[in-house]
Amino acid sequence: MSALPHPPRVGELLRGWRQRRHISQLELSLGAAVSARHLSFIETGRARPSREMVLHLAERLDVPMRERNGLLLAAGYAPSYTERALDDPELAAARSALDRFLAAHEPYPAVVVDRAWNIAASNAAVALLLDGIAPHLLAAPANALRITLHPEGMAPRILNLAEWSGHLLDRLARRAALTGDDELTRLHAELLGFPGVRAEPPHGDRAAEIALPLRLRHDGGDLTFLSTQTTFGTASDITLAELSLEAFYPADERTAAACNGG
Repeated sequence: MSALPHPPRVGELLRGWRQRRHISQLELSLGAAVSARHLSFIETGRARPSREMVLHLAERLDVPMRERNGLLLAAGYAPSYTERALDDPELAAARSALDRFLAAHEPYPAVVVDRAWNIAASNAAVALLLDGIAPHLLAAPANALRITLHPEGMAPRILNLAEWSGHLLDRLARRAALTGDDELTRLHAELLGFPGVRAEPPHGDRAAEIALPLRLRHDGGDLTFLSTQTTFGTASDITLAELSLEAFYPADERTAAACNGG
């Protein structure tokens, strides 16, 4: 009977994050003000790092908050960061702030998405973007990237699909590399299989633009949006730390008029 594999030790996990960041032991030891010998002992399991050392190294390696809890557990310590549902009473103030932003952004579209781009909240103006979307794509948990790039989603209406899909998949690939999240890797592979989707923005005239616009076919005339992303920079809750607010702004008068019902 074969032995069960042991759960990964904290040193193995830290080494994995260091290698994912393409940082040598020496570079990490210098940046973290830790001796290279002690860091080597931690990675090989010859030394047990303190709770403070685990968090210190995680900070230097830019390990996401969710994975920092995993490092602490592997080292034998309790997690530091909570994860509450967005409708938890303790997140009421944050949810209220999001709701106010979404409402204040109208008549322009805005959505709140989680780490995997699943939609957590949106304002009424997103209906302009979702015109003609297949209902199954809107069923919870509705994924903003799947809605955008699926052939039954927004993709047939996106006039610059190659550029826009390349921009989105490049962001997704970067986040997958940053977090080591297999779910994001699988999502990337799924989206890349959709017609007309590219893994990265094509080089050419679009590179000269200050910001890549989203260009949409619309009955009243083509629409052009610019987008911004906002996050909770000081969140100590995993749920809040993984949320981002995607806001769309009209890039021309015709789009502004369409958003205002004109």
